[in-house]
This record gives sequence, C-alpha cells and structure tokens, in this order.
Amino acid sequence: MIDYQLHKKHYAALIILICAAALASIQPLEFESYLLHQIGTVIMLGALMLCLKKAGLTFYSFALYLGFLLIHILGAHYLYSYVPYNEWFIQYLHLDLNQTMGWSRNMYDRFVHLAYGLLLYPVFLRLFQVWLPPLKPFTLYLLVIQFVMATSLFYEWIEWLIAIGLSPEEAENYNGQQGDIWDAHKDMFLATIGSVFTGALCLLKKQSSLRS
Repeated sequence: MIDYQLHKKHYAALIILICAAALASIQPLEFESYLLHQIGTVIMLGALMLCLKKAGLTFYSFALYLGFLLIHILGAHYLYSYVPYNEWFIQYLHLDLNQTMGWSRNMYDRFVHLAYGLLLYPVFLRLFQVWLPPLKPFTLYLLVIQFVMATSLFYEWIEWLIAIGLSPEEAENYNGQQGDIWDAHKDMFLATIGSVFTGALCLLKKQSSLRS
C-alpha cells in the first residue's frame, strides 16, 4: 500500500537508524572522512522524506532504503576499507570468506555499491511511476536501471572532486580505492547488477499481478 505519511513503524525504523548513526559516531577510524560520508547519509535521508511526502512509498520500499543507509553507516565508521567482515565470518561462522572467495582486498565497499542497486530500486521505480506518464513495465525497468547507472557515475564524480582537495592519505581513506585503478568502474557495474536483479523481481511480480 502506497503511503504519504509517517506511521509508528516508520518512526521505529528511523529510531533504529538514528541509534546506529550515534553508535557509529563513537571513535570512528578517521573522524573527518567519517563526517564526509555522513553528510551523504543526511542528504539521502532528506531525499527519502521528500520522496515519501511527494510521491508516496510502501513501507517495504522505505525499509529497504533505510537498510541501505545502515550498511553505509557501518562502512563510514570503518572507512569502508577496514570493515572487519572477514573477522566476523571467521569468529561467528568459522568461515574465512576472503580466502574462500579468493579476495585479496576488503570487499565491503563493493557490497555497498551492489546494495545501492538492490535496495534502492523500489524507491526509484516509484519516482518514475509518478514523474512520467503511464509506461509499460519493461520500459520503466530499463529507465530505472539507467537511472541507477547515471547516479552511480555522478557519485563517483563527487568522490573524485572531494578527493582532489584532500591529501593522498585522506583521499585514500575517503575513497577506499585500495590501489585498484578500476575501482570506480567495478562499483558502478555492481550497482547496475543490483538494479537489474531487483528490477527483474519487481517486473515478474508486476506481470504476475496483471495475469491474475
């Protein structure tokens, strides 16, 4: 059900996000880089509230969007490159994920970019449904994927513009490139793959509802 206002469940989800941000603000690895990342959190949260008011969202879409912000907040605390996910896997699941997958770098930033396409697709879809005249579901599917690709590119431009004003060490901490010259390209590709996957699920659900 499309909703245009906050209810108790929305406030509960927002409280969880605020608590997570407060915890993440306790001794982050590098405070200035952490603040730069959290500026993005504030902007994205404001955009979510505006979307809810102007376009309406299902709680499912709202929660997925906040889920992405939670993932981002965790990454911001550890500067993305140092999120100890592998240590957590070893400690709690007795699995060395990096070794199993053959990864030689910290892959958390890749996960976040994948999550951008996976989790934000429903919100972007709703915006296109409101902004544009009625379009066929497959046309909307392609447009939202292109929007994810374009916004991913725009984000990489913003990262670049911020980084050129920082020292090499500060730029590395903020970007989390980890020496990979193709980092931006891979990040954008994963965001695209995430949107293709979630979009396909939404498209199949839409087609099923039209048949029934």
